[in-house]
Amino acid sequence: MQQVFRTILWQAALLAALAAPSGPAAAQEAPDCARPLSLALHDHGLLYSADTSSGIDKDIADELIRRSGCRIHVQLLPRARIWQLIESGALDFSLSGISTREREKFAAFAWYFSNKYYLLVRRDAQVAKLDDFERNKALQLGVIRGFRYSDSANRLVDALTAQQRLTQSSSGLNALFSALLAGQLQGMIIEPFDYPTLDSARIRELTSIIEFGDKAVPHGLIMSRASLPEAQRAAWAGLIAAMRRDGTMLRIFEKYFKPDLARAMVLAD
Repeated sequence: MQQVFRTILWQAALLAALAAPSGPAAAQEAPDCARPLSLALHDHGLLYSADTSSGIDKDIADELIRRSGCRIHVQLLPRARIWQLIESGALDFSLSGISTREREKFAAFAWYFSNKYYLLVRRDAQVAKLDDFERNKALQLGVIRGFRYSDSANRLVDALTAQQRLTQSSSGLNALFSALLAGQLQGMIIEPFDYPTLDSARIRELTSIIEFGDKAVPHGLIMSRASLPEAQRAAWAGLIAAMRRDGTMLRIFEKYFKPDLARAMVLAD
């Protein structure tokens, strides 16, 4: 697993260019707290655990509430449902989101970290490289419903979807890990937030990790274009920028990752 950690550390020097939020670069006004706002978390490894009611996203949400002084109703929802509600305007915010061409139509983003994706495969699937997985028609890939990944990972997901070789989970990572251990899946896509589960002896014994080879993908605060006007999106992006600038974001990540890995992931101001 240490090798996986090392492979993502090189990205730190490349991240500064991604630090500017999607949309206006700086807040022109304070967040408007005239109405209660809404934010959804999703259960995903170190980002948020429903079992412990803790995680990186929860800490960021708490800090946004503290800095803004706004009333924000925080709830737990499946990722696919979150995107639907963001699009309709029924949900104002979520966290740790990545952009796609389709999502940019209804959501704006304020970036604060970046990470790479990996393919976790069962050793008995005899997969040495990505092409091996796609060519073997007997292999099934597990993903979380509503997730998108890096370019190569997305291409694999789309190809296997067309071949009906994709298993989608609405209940999160644990269901996919259980299916992988049971042999119902032969692979799943992972990221650094999944590392604690990967450290289990059973997972290490049965699996290996293959790199997609893509650049790190920026993640950020998701803001609904339907419910938040442009000036307010800029105001909330300003809070995220301030958390990067004063070191708060890095300190949050350092609660969950070793310092070198946290620094490689968190976007520089």
